[in-house]
Order: sequence, then structure tokens, then C-alpha cells
Amino acid sequence: MTYAKRDRTTRVKDAYSQAPYKVQRSFHPEGDTICHSVILHTAGGLVGGDILSQDVRLHPHAEANLTTVAASKVYRSNGLPATQTANFQLEDNAYLEYFPRETILFDGAVFRQETRVELGENAVWLGWEILRFGRTARGERFESGSWRSQTEIWRNGTPLWIDRSCLEGGSTLLDSPNGLNGSPVVATFAIIGKPVSEEILKKGRSLWQTRDTQGDVGLTRLESGLVCRYCGRSTQAVLDGFLELWQLFRGIDRQTSAVKSRFWQI
Repeated sequence: MTYAKRDRTTRVKDAYSQAPYKVQRSFHPEGDTICHSVILHTAGGLVGGDILSQDVRLHPHAEANLTTVAASKVYRSNGLPATQTANFQLEDNAYLEYFPRETILFDGAVFRQETRVELGENAVWLGWEILRFGRTARGERFESGSWRSQTEIWRNGTPLWIDRSCLEGGSTLLDSPNGLNGSPVVATFAIIGKPVSEEILKKGRSLWQTRDTQGDVGLTRLESGLVCRYCGRSTQAVLDGFLELWQLFRGIDRQTSAVKSRFWQI
């Protein structure tokens, strides 16, 4: 997908998808400035050997919000990994919010995920990753399989944020205080590309302190952004918290209100 801005309005310039991906028609619920797009994965889930890839480019000053229709499911593997890659190129002064719905890893799933972002001057990328290990409503735990995730954000050959994670099914990290501590949900929300004010950091921490998180939360300011980590039991709690943090950033840093997508309502 390619986005371009013309006459203060961002629109999809080019879009190509191949099954099982389908790109739904874009819309502008917040006015003309930010273009909202939705990706639909028609297969309903990933199995071993599946390979999904996304390539998204924003021309200078383009602004977009990209999400998915429903939670992604990664089923028990036949021995091969299911792989998902996402590459984003944001040219000068571009702005992208990449907010996919959560991923559910079934027991025995083998999942590899890679995200790479190239930022131009003054470009800003917001993104989150929400994972649930096992179908906990059925009493399932992530006793076998593996998960690996890698996110890299660069600008002019310089890394702004590199985050790598790995978890083996059935490992001691599932219950260790230094790992998941028995929690099935882990999530990360990052704002990368510009310094985030102390006001946003303090108010962001206050938002989590006034709600039932059903887990542990931490916010850290980076040289070029902010990272929020969650480890707990509730997908809804982390989604609600991330949405509030996003609205806070929009209101203070960009001085605009944010409209929640209907696809984020569980």
C-alpha cells in the first residue's frame, strides 16, 4: 500500500493485495487529514508454513491509521513456522499509526514475526503488538511451540529502537517472576520518531494507575519516543489502556482528537 497527501488530504495512492489478504475501502472518520485503512485476513488464522507479508509506504506529509478486522490466530504447527513480516517506509514528515488486533498463539504454535520501519526526517511511527499465549478461556497453556518477534526502527542508517523477544512453549519463563509470572498476555506500545514530553509520560502513568489493569505496566521515555509494556491477564484491559495512551498523545503532542475504530471493540 502507498499513501500520498494532496490538498491536505491523505489517500491511498496504490493498493495491491493477494489472498488471503484483502484491503478494505479506506475512510476518513476524523476529517480529511488522516486516512484509515483496514486489512482483512480471510483465511481466519495461520498454520505452519504460512507466510504473510505487508509493505506500506507513506509519501511526505502523508498521515494514516492502519488496523485489522479481528484477532489473528496461530494454530498448532505441523513443524514449520508461520511467518509474518511487515515493512514500513515513512518519508519526510509522514505519520503512521499501526494498530493491529491481538494475536492468539494456540498451544503448539510456531510463530515468527518481523517488523522493520524506515523513518524519514520528522517522520513518526506509532505501533503496538498484543499477544495471548494459549486459549486461556479453555484452560489452555502455551506448553509447546515457540514465538519470536523482532521490531527494528531506523532513520538514516541509525537505529532508533530495536526490540527482540523469544519464548519457548513450556519454558520456565512462563511462570518465572523474571518472565511472564503466570500471565498469558504480553503487549508493547511504542511511539518512535520524536521526543515525547514529560507531561505525556506522567499522565500516561497516571492513566494506568486509575484503572484495573489485571497485570503489570511500565512506561519508559526513549531518546526518540516512548515505550509502554504490559504483562497481565486481560486483552481488553491492555487494549483500553493503549487506546487511552494513544488519545493522550494525540491530544497533547498533535493537538487533535482521536476517533476509535469500531474494529477495536471486543
